[in-house]
This record gives sequence, structure tokens and C-alpha cells, in this order.
Amino acid sequence: MACAGQRPEGRCAHDWISQQQGEAAEAGILAGVRKGLGEQGFVEGQNVAFEYRWSAGEYERLAKLAADLGHRKVDVIVTSGLPAALAAKAATSTIPIVFRLGVDPVAFKLAQRFDRPGGNLTGVTMMFDQLTPKKLQLLHELVSNLSIGFLVNPNNQNAASHKVHADTAAKALGLRLTILTAGNGEEIGPAFERGRREGLGAILVGDDPLFDVESRRLVEAANRSKIPTMYYVRDYVVAGGLLSYGPSFDEMAIHVGVYAGRILKGAKPADLPIVQPTKFELVINRKTAKAIGIEIPSKLLFTADEVIE
Repeated sequence: MACAGQRPEGRCAHDWISQQQGEAAEAGILAGVRKGLGEQGFVEGQNVAFEYRWSAGEYERLAKLAADLGHRKVDVIVTSGLPAALAAKAATSTIPIVFRLGVDPVAFKLAQRFDRPGGNLTGVTMMFDQLTPKKLQLLHELVSNLSIGFLVNPNNQNAASHKVHADTAAKALGLRLTILTAGNGEEIGPAFERGRREGLGAILVGDDPLFDVESRRLVEAANRSKIPTMYYVRDYVVAGGLLSYGPSFDEMAIHVGVYAGRILKGAKPADLPIVQPTKFELVINRKTAKAIGIEIPSKLLFTADEVIE
């Protein structure tokens, strides 16, 4: 969760769901937020200061971290992921909050409407649930096995929504869906081991800040199991994952920074429409495909937006 201060003595507090800033996805998001703020004329160390709060993927810590930022009366709070957004909303009804998440913010009562959020929250959403049918279709084209695993974090409030959408999409495609869970980094490996034992043909990874934090561990576990795995953002594929389908995290993070900057200039969150992505990309890593013994169908290669050799 990040906050920004308009004045030189102001603060931009940040409570990102991460164990360390070094993970590719987290570092990319932070870079995007800084770029967006820069487009609005705010540069860290010059006219804005950041404060960081890291939950280390332990969502039960978020309420205390969010309350601390509220007590410090920071100027803007920026959150990453649904658990952080809900914690910030519960902590303050006056400090502007800009969120970056993957679910419907209206359904989770973070905003009243997409065009006019109406409260002290606005931001960007990738609407990952709406992409689930397309992702499962792509996996179905990749493997003939009709048994597909879906990895979620049971500690995230979005898990139930993810399961419902995935189950509906799987039934429409004639697929058998198995829910796999990992609530911390240590549970990621066993989840893929279960998938291997149960003979799953492929695994779809649900979006979750914990998985961004544990991206390396996640990719290594997937490749070790040799189960074709689809991720929700390109960063995993660049790091060695097999394939991904989704919007650009960089683009969404820049929007977050832009909104934070506009609020610092006087805009109200209630008047800033919630941003949704307009472009989605299919990225495939052929080197990983070869390493795990998978032949990528020509149709997928031709339709991919990027193929990493």
C-alpha cells in the first residue's frame, strides 16, 4: 500500500504485499507507479516522500499496517491486491486510496460505480475473472487432458469469486476442474506435487499478490512438476514460466501512479473513473516448453503476441 505526499514534507506511504522488493513482478509494479507519479510532476526525494509497509504475504497483518498509515495522516494510500484495498478502506474513510487489483471493485464494495466511484477509493482493475474462460480455452488447445488444476490462495477474499468463475467456465468447455491451494510460499510446491499425483493436464494460476512475491518459487515448482502452467501476467513467462494471458502490469501500475499524482494535485477519488485494461497479451516461452517436454501447437504460436525463444 503506497501513499504520496504533495508537499516536500509530505509522505508517500507504501504497504506492498511482498516479502522483498526484488521479485520481478513487485519491482515492475513499483517502477510503474513511480513513472506515473513522474508524469504528474512528482519525483521521490524532490517533492514527494514514500513510506513503505510490507506485509510479507501475511494478510492478517494488513489491518494494523493500514491503521498505522491512517494515524500518520498520509496524503494518498496506494494498495496492491484486494486484501490490502479492503484493509485500507476499513482503516480510513477520508484519506484518498488508489487500488490496483484483479477483481470487480463494485462487487467487493470498494466503489459504487466504475464511472464515478463515489467514495475515497478509485484505481485500476484487471478483471481477471472475466478472462478465465479465455485462459481455460487456451489451455484446452495446449493439452488434450481434460483435467485442469486451478491454483488459488485461500487467504485472499477473491478466492471464492475465482472458484465460481473458473468452475462455470470449465463446465462450459467440458473440463474437469481441480482446486489447488497455497496460502503461503511453503505450500506452493506441495500444491504442484498434488497436481502431478492426480495427473492434471495443466494448471491455471489465479492472480494473487502472494504469487507475485513468490514468483520464482512458483515458476520453479511448476517446471519441476512438468505440468503446463498458465500465469496471469507476462513477468512469470520472462522468469521461465510456460505461458501467460492477461493485461500489462506495467501499464496498470502507471495508471495507479498517474491517479495518485492527480489526487495530490487536488482531484477527488470519487470523480476518477476506475480504469480497466483494453489490451491483453498471450506470451509463450518455447525454451520452457522444450524443457518440460511440451510441444506448443502451431495455432497458439501464430496467435501469440510474444514468443520467447
